Amino acid sequence: MRTDIFARLDREPEPPKIEPPRMSRHRIALFCGTLAFYLAIVVAVLVSSWLVTLDWKVMLFRPYQQWPEIHAFLDYYIVLGQRGPTATMVACWLGWRSWRQHTLRPLLTLGASLLLLNATVGAVKIGLGRLGPHYATQIGSAELFAGGDIFPSGHTANAVVTWGILAYLATTPRARRYLSAVSAIVSLGVGLTTVYLGTHWLSDVLLGWTAGLLILLGLPWVEPLITRTEAWIFAQREYLRGRGRPVPSLPVAAGGPRTVLLPQLDGGDAVAESPVLEPVAAGGHTATTTGTVTGARSRAHPAPTAHLLRSERSPITPAGSRRPPHADRTPRGGTTPARPMTGG
Repeated sequence: MRTDIFARLDREPEPPKIEPPRMSRHRIALFCGTLAFYLAIVVAVLVSSWLVTLDWKVMLFRPYQQWPEIHAFLDYYIVLGQRGPTATMVACWLGWRSWRQHTLRPLLTLGASLLLLNATVGAVKIGLGRLGPHYATQIGSAELFAGGDIFPSGHTANAVVTWGILAYLATTPRARRYLSAVSAIVSLGVGLTTVYLGTHWLSDVLLGWTAGLLILLGLPWVEPLITRTEAWIFAQREYLRGRGRPVPSLPVAAGGPRTVLLPQLDGGDAVAESPVLEPVAAGGHTATTTGTVTGARSRAHPAPTAHLLRSERSPITPAGSRRPPHADRTPRGGTTPARPMTGG
């Protein structure tokens, strides 16, 4: 029976090493061309050009009345452009990838793209204040600066960014091509669905496609910030883990130093205790020596004579011994000649 299944689930085999897209000359050229197209659409709506006339013609055509049989299906299909459901689905998938590959880059890239989307698209929506087709007041008017929030289309821009981020984060060139085609079809369908339902002008959809594409093309400029953010998050995680770990106490080996507290004068008559390292004899017994702790200690209180271990006592000379030496004494277990007994 295999026992490494959980280890295999914890980390998948290393994917092909594909570096994040860089701002190459080709990508910069695409970004500049898309930005020019974005500005051209805004100017065309501001001056009420032929594009505004086309908006009114499509709106008055009322596609939802021309093909009512697909209305029910498109009511569900439009959910693929709503930010809440799509961001949740894509975040779950990218979160799984982040856990399997031990990296936060997929989730951080999604978060950065959505922040850019909210900042750029939201600012233009509020700044231009265009009303939608259902709230238009004058035929042929661009309906700008009227307190609306319809231009550019948020559904369309969100579909481009949310589904396009999967192609941006693909690990193989083949997967990137397929996902790019799928995201293009989904975002194209979402944009046309809003026109069919009459919730957006055609120019709203064109600007939404362009706004989402600008964010995807400009993401490589954000990659260094994403890398630094990921490194900072991992560093904070290791720091918090280190704070929660108890400090291990090192055992004192036999013969090593042991910390004891000895009295020490602190200024006047106050006595403080200071740690002093004492040698530890073999067997775990503490061996102390006589002496003074400090000069003040020796002047104020003479140091008491410490008791020595029996194994460390100096040998007693015959002159100071209480018993006479026995020269004929031999170690225990040896043979000794019989001694005559004296006395009564």
